[in-house]
Amino acid sequence: MTAHQESAPRPPHQVLDGTDIARVITRIAHEIVERAKGAEDVVLLGIHTRGVHLARRLHTRLAQITGRDIPFGTLDITMYRDDLRLKPARALEHTEIPPGGIDGRLVVLVDDVLFSGRTIRAALDALNDIGRPRAVQLAVLVDRGHRELPIRADYVGKNLPTSLREAVQVRLADRDGVDAVLVGDRDFAAASRPARSEESSRALAAQSTEPHLPE
Repeated sequence: MTAHQESAPRPPHQVLDGTDIARVITRIAHEIVERAKGAEDVVLLGIHTRGVHLARRLHTRLAQITGRDIPFGTLDITMYRDDLRLKPARALEHTEIPPGGIDGRLVVLVDDVLFSGRTIRAALDALNDIGRPRAVQLAVLVDRGHRELPIRADYVGKNLPTSLREAVQVRLADRDGVDAVLVGDRDFAAASRPARSEESSRALAAQSTEPHLPE
């Protein structure tokens, strides 16, 4: 193998497929019910964008498990990000808090990938302007490490060790037409197509036409 081949950017490969993601959602739903002793005071808040789709799926599974309609809402953290001035302008999303609010409730924030922790810090700041929950927990589909803040997830679908040269892309059928988690080198993404304005810590700007089987 030549030196050029050894240093060539690695294309994205699939680490979770649709079956894996469905299994993860079911497991996390059961863990929430167990830890929250029935989830009677739980409120789910999905962080835009893909966290909303994951939270909606959790909402459905929790309803099936508990027989109750768990309050569900969405959270836009755009104006609370600490990199707001460093990146292209983003369209504001919709924050929707359930009618009962979050005061005195156990709020479970839902996101797709936990990386530096700055997205979650922004979400906590946003919550502070909305109400005073009894407690806040975090559920993520993937924890890829490299934390910059003392934040950890309470519910993790998959711990996925990565290097900083890698990027993680979560695809969800609700938005992307397919359920999958891909990992690939950022350099490959940059070389494959023009850069786009996405969450840099969570998005992989390349799509593999023939993803590898799950690892």
